[in-house]
Amino acid sequence: MSLRPTRIATRRLVLAPLDEEVAHAVLAGDFSVVTSADGWPHDDTLDALQVATAPGGGSLVWLVMLGEVVIGDCGTLGGVDDQGAIELGYGLAAEHRGRGYGNELVRALSGWLLSQPQVEQVVAREVLADNIASRRALENAGFVLEREEGGLTWYALRRP
Repeated sequence: MSLRPTRIATRRLVLAPLDEEVAHAVLAGDFSVVTSADGWPHDDTLDALQVATAPGGGSLVWLVMLGEVVIGDCGTLGGVDDQGAIELGYGLAAEHRGRGYGNELVRALSGWLLSQPQVEQVVAREVLADNIASRRALENAGFVLEREEGGLTWYALRRP
């Protein structure tokens, strides 16, 4: 059974499942299909959209909305593996970092993923060790540091 993304609302944000037409437009350089903050999309966004729109990609993508403005994106890197783990990723436009939005979106997305019956744990792999803001967002959402090696960190949040 594959996961089907749904709208996820937090106190200040909405995580809106990415529409395939919007994804293709953004990949083609047409940003008129959304109202977005400066700095969105970024390189990681474009990589995620390419994977998500590829046949058999299996990744899910949500737009992070503040009101009617896209301030970032989040999603999964592939589907659920044989052990019930799924990897999340996220990014915000630079002007919207440092305001707690990362904490909010990581908590909401990981909670939604863990509410899916086939998901036993959500992981964040190869997070840059010096990306303190991203690491704090994971830790604030309950993720546990599993290892640190070569300037990278691995985190996991298991189903309670």
